[in-house]
Amino acid sequence: MGMASSFQDHDHPYKLLFSHPEMVRDLLLTFVKEDWVGQLDFATLEKQNARFVTDDLRDREDDLIWRVRLAGRWLYVYILLEFQSSPDRFMAVRLMTYLGLLYQDLIRSGQISGSEVLPPVLPLVLYNGQARWSAPLQIATLIAEGPGSLQRFRPDFRYLLIDEGAYDKAELATHRNAVSALFRLETCRTPEEVRSIVAELVFWLRAPEQTRLRRDFAVWFGRTFLPGRVPGAVIPEFHDLQEVDAMLSETVREWTIQWKEQGLAEGRAQGLEEGRMQGLEEGRAKGRAEGRAEGQAEAKTEIARRMLEKGLDLPFIAEVTGLSIEEIRALIPRPPCVCEPTAPYQGGGPATK
Repeated sequence: MGMASSFQDHDHPYKLLFSHPEMVRDLLLTFVKEDWVGQLDFATLEKQNARFVTDDLRDREDDLIWRVRLAGRWLYVYILLEFQSSPDRFMAVRLMTYLGLLYQDLIRSGQISGSEVLPPVLPLVLYNGQARWSAPLQIATLIAEGPGSLQRFRPDFRYLLIDEGAYDKAELATHRNAVSALFRLETCRTPEEVRSIVAELVFWLRAPEQTRLRRDFAVWFGRTFLPGRVPGAVIPEFHDLQEVDAMLSETVREWTIQWKEQGLAEGRAQGLEEGRMQGLEEGRAKGRAEGRAEGQAEAKTEIARRMLEKGLDLPFIAEVTGLSIEEIRALIPRPPCVCEPTAPYQGGGPATK
């Protein structure tokens, strides 16, 4: 799925969220583990024009560029929103190209004179795919080594990756700000968990000057988050997070049932298919009867895992799969994290220019 095609139904509401200075501030403070981040003057955060016209006349509108003062000069932060189902192996090439376009635009627009040096840029990839990111972070990894002194001319460029799904949910819950809450929502397994995090956001973003951010969270929730969780459901147009919270309090039970049914169907289908393949492979070596038995056991285990991920009760899982409660408990990786919505928000108030 390319960025242009996905932008209409997913990326645009997400981009709205990171068009708020407080979201960019919390992203940098929480997820960029560098000493110089503490020296940034976040009151100077400014969103820049991210449209660059390349030689083939295509506009780039799917990325975000911010600048902020660092030690008396501008630092540019190039945020590329990546929502492909799998990592882009040549992301370093793409970003190095975009960095060149940014510098070219600064020169052509007269923001950099002929005697000035170019400003530093932080190239940042924000990725929320299900598969963990495996693409090289450094472009040199993608280029063959040259003989002798030719090696000196190999480009030296790397980017910073923020892989949302790679963070532990308990760790994310310790960072009480809207960006961490967004990442936690992306990996929610139960409607009850969604409602808890939304309640936290409503509390944290209650200031009048955060009205627009609350509204954009509501837009993301209605146009991006819910359609992927409750396909086919009629979803109203939300204008504020408080509307989302009120709606969740009324419909969370109905969605819980729907999510359970969906999880059960997916678990059965995938588990039975993997069980069949397991039976076929082992049947060649140990006989058809033994292969079928082990394949069915594997199917039951996989169904139980998927039902656990959907938040189903242990007795119900035991009834469906035939596994014992003890066998099902052994499949639980760790207890869920319970977060208090009334804890203080560590992100601070909204940034001002």
